[in-house]
Amino acid sequence: MDFYVTAFELIDPRSFSNLWFWIMLAVFWSTASHYVLGVPFDMVSRAAKQGGQAEQDLEDLVRINANRLTYIADEAGMWLTIFASFLITGLVMTGFVYGVEFCQALSLVMVPMLMIFALSVWNARRARNVSGEALRKILKSHRLIIQLLGMVSILISSMWGMYVNITAGVL
Repeated sequence: MDFYVTAFELIDPRSFSNLWFWIMLAVFWSTASHYVLGVPFDMVSRAAKQGGQAEQDLEDLVRINANRLTYIADEAGMWLTIFASFLITGLVMTGFVYGVEFCQALSLVMVPMLMIFALSVWNARRARNVSGEALRKILKSHRLIIQLLGMVSILISSMWGMYVNITAGVL
């Protein structure tokens, strides 16, 4: 019996008191802010410093990822919007109306990620036919918006998580 108690303490099913949720949230946001339109952000800095082949690599990778993202949005955008709306509505309703903590945690992660996806599609359309300094400016502003959205999202998630932990009496 002691093994089961130890195992369930280690793998806590509650989201906001679980260390794995916070690690996943940090990894999610650091990955989202590092890969801007699918391009590692260090390529943007390297293209600005070195130019030449680094600049061409950046432009090629942005063009490939932007074309891919806009193709997906054009071909399956309506179905993705319908499915995402269904999923997000279900998560928010289940989490915040019925009080399921796991769905609250998923909502606090998925809603901002949906915003990032929409922003990425918009910036991909802008970046398809742009090169040089204008392209780097689009990527830098996109990354800044993602970082700001991440800070607000982490703040809201942590405040809600503290509220849930205090009211649930977990600690």
